[in-house]
Amino acid sequence: MPALPSVTVAIATYNRAQLLRQTLEGLVKQDYPAERLEILVINNNSPDRTEETVASFASAAHPPRHVLERQQGANFARNRAIQEARGDIIIFADDDILVEAGWVREMVRPFEEHPELRIGAVGGEVIPVFPDGCPAWVAGFHGPQALRAGCGPLRPGQVPMSASLAFLRRTFTELGFFDTALGRKGGVVFGGDENLVIKRLFKGGYEVWFAPACPVLHQMPAERTTFRYVRKHAFDSARSRVVGRVRDDQDEGRSSTGYLLSRLAGNILKVPAFALLSALAFIAGQGGAARKFLIRSWRSCGYLYQIPRSLAGKI
Repeated sequence: MPALPSVTVAIATYNRAQLLRQTLEGLVKQDYPAERLEILVINNNSPDRTEETVASFASAAHPPRHVLERQQGANFARNRAIQEARGDIIIFADDDILVEAGWVREMVRPFEEHPELRIGAVGGEVIPVFPDGCPAWVAGFHGPQALRAGCGPLRPGQVPMSASLAFLRRTFTELGFFDTALGRKGGVVFGGDENLVIKRLFKGGYEVWFAPACPVLHQMPAERTTFRYVRKHAFDSARSRVVGRVRDDQDEGRSSTGYLLSRLAGNILKVPAFALLSALAFIAGQGGAARKFLIRSWRSCGYLYQIPRSLAGKI
């Protein structure tokens, strides 16, 4: 039997030592040969006990390796992981997921079983869970990816989450690393971390697969279900969509001006419209709906903040 592929599980982390501990508790118990699996924790300037947390697993079956990355930003940390990784396959995982023992095997299975195909990446299912409970109005913003029912290729435009996402390491050398203008940076909740690299894979003739058989549970603690956090996430996510679109256009040699101006005009109208709908919902005693409309109004504010900056060539 041919040897299983060598794998690096890479976790970019910032200031989440307790959640990271729970993630590592599952990773160090993976049903995968020790000599073929590396666990790499990229500490992105965490002020908490992240390094000590990693060191506490030194005697585990798959002891993790700690690396400090000083440049702030999740994608700086992921790019450092690519440089440090020893595996032929890199599986990126968030620092707040819970995994079963067979997760790594399921993530590499498409690469292993279909060597005749140009599979560049495999995304796993990510299911949000709320250990501290979740208000009904917040729950509507979250759900499984459900990109397809069974294991198989995705369509261009479908982008799996980086919380559980495997790549052939050599594709980064061939097509480029993660865009450091995107992704979380400290307390800034920028998204779109994986968009550009996935689009480059499709453009380069690679397939991107989805493997839902061994999902990870993405923990959403109480602080991420507050109105303040959801509002900030909406604002930063809108900004990241603008930046991501501009980056895509630059990658394709297109101008972004038409897109930016059209989004600017649309969101100028959306801000007061959603604010009015929120006020009407509040008057009608529908507090959850009122909050949702306010979040949508605030998301439009994110577009209005970022679009002039992007037109001026700023992030």
